[in-house]
Amino acid sequence: MITISDLAIRFGKHPLFADVNLKCTPGNCYGVIGANGAGKSTFLNILSGTLEATRGTVSMEPGERLSVLQQDHYAFDAFRVLDTVLMGHEKLWKNMREKEILYAKTDFDEADGMKAAKLEDEFAAMNGWNAESDAAELLSGLGIKESLHHSLMQEMSSKEKVRILLAQALFGNPDNLLLDEPTNDLDLETVLWLENYLANFENTVIVVSHDRHFLDNVCTHIIDIDYGRIRMFSGNYTFWYESSQLALRQRSAANKKAEDKRKELQEFISRFSANVSKSKQATSRKKMLEKLNIDEIEPSTRRYPGIIFKPERAAGDKVLLVENLSYDLEDGTPLFKGVNFHVSKNDKIVFLSHDNRAATAFFKIIMGELVPKTGSYEWGVTITPAYLPMDNTGFFSKKITLFDWVAQFSDDTSENFLRGYLGKMLFSGDDGTKNAMVLSGGERMRCMIARMMLQNPNVLVLDHPTNHLDMESIQSFNNNMKTYPGNILMASHDHEFIESVCNRVIELTPNGIIDKYMDFEEYLTDEKMKQQRNAMLLNTPKR
Repeated sequence: MITISDLAIRFGKHPLFADVNLKCTPGNCYGVIGANGAGKSTFLNILSGTLEATRGTVSMEPGERLSVLQQDHYAFDAFRVLDTVLMGHEKLWKNMREKEILYAKTDFDEADGMKAAKLEDEFAAMNGWNAESDAAELLSGLGIKESLHHSLMQEMSSKEKVRILLAQALFGNPDNLLLDEPTNDLDLETVLWLENYLANFENTVIVVSHDRHFLDNVCTHIIDIDYGRIRMFSGNYTFWYESSQLALRQRSAANKKAEDKRKELQEFISRFSANVSKSKQATSRKKMLEKLNIDEIEPSTRRYPGIIFKPERAAGDKVLLVENLSYDLEDGTPLFKGVNFHVSKNDKIVFLSHDNRAATAFFKIIMGELVPKTGSYEWGVTITPAYLPMDNTGFFSKKITLFDWVAQFSDDTSENFLRGYLGKMLFSGDDGTKNAMVLSGGERMRCMIARMMLQNPNVLVLDHPTNHLDMESIQSFNNNMKTYPGNILMASHDHEFIESVCNRVIELTPNGIIDKYMDFEEYLTDEKMKQQRNAMLLNTPKR
């Protein structure tokens, strides 16, 4: 259990948040949300003790162990992979090292024997005899092959290090677990594994994440950092978002009677409580929602960008025809081959691949930026595609103002239009005069989306569209994609974005493609589909 009392922090004269009083109890998972810069990582750093608060205390029950997902990917380079995981339980690791040193002594005496016996008792009490097998099981669950367990960390790729450090945080069943963006660089199957693990975790979890599907599946509470306040709400992210939007609409309806508002909120809670049975933590969350006080629901002060795509014309019957496409990297490694399919009206397709470079290369080919090794593609004559590349660096290489940047893609270059358009994307005041070269990753993505909107496309090609975006921008983008009347071709690690938008799955492999009209969740979890995917990937070149 973690108890937070009268917590406050300021940097210079700038207060980030204050008067924070929360209690996080075992069996619950708390999702920390907030706009970029609100203080999510700062909050976790205070809880972990790596940052000192200006005022207040953070305490745990006596004897409880805290585990934190480490962010430094180079800190353990000199250690074996398995040892790095074991180091997650500091007391156990210290015991193992002390025993090792003790037993290596050439002058081992009676006092050493007494000390060794005490260490062995402590080792057994910490389930030390199963430590290596437990660590190996965690690594395997996170996709680290057994053949790599005794390798040095410095030999691991960046993505492998992310998984190993996550195993380190989970190891030893800590009483309190702090996770900052644990799904970063995980593939969708590994995220599902982590969701199942945390849904069955019996102790206290506090997690920061931009992955809404992940938060929905693991969280019993949401901790919202908003305008200098930190408040806790029962339920998962979707419940928090929908209830806060309902409260906001009610606040806007000035003539609505108080009793009508209360009845509407009560019906919302009842409806959501009934639907929550799909969740892995359904029972506990349903009870919480049933006990929820109507007064706990408050409107959010978040600002959401106005992301609205309006096709200038409807697509004809022929959208895109792809025949026998293949592409290899410069070193000869095949990313995909034998890609044959056609896109029909109303298709919204997610492209999957075990190597992210495959989907990116495919999108670049159909947008005319790469030449395939073999094959061809043809867009329909009625099609106006708009492309959101994963790497947008080249679009921000000129030292021009944000006004001038947007004006490059607009027929209307008047200041009023540009200022209004930028306002929709949450650029206000003097933002229009900012140098486009110094924009943050999230600001660049909002600019790229605005550029696409100005094209009035009837086909969207989206390469990881939620990268760098905050939760508000992701939610707004996702909401519009649900009702977008054109075609969508996209690659993403955002489970909720895919699940709520796409009706077709195409997986690119070096041995052909899998092409299915089916629910995304079903595609990932269906045993027959797993077997088919494994068969297709059997001859994929190994790392």
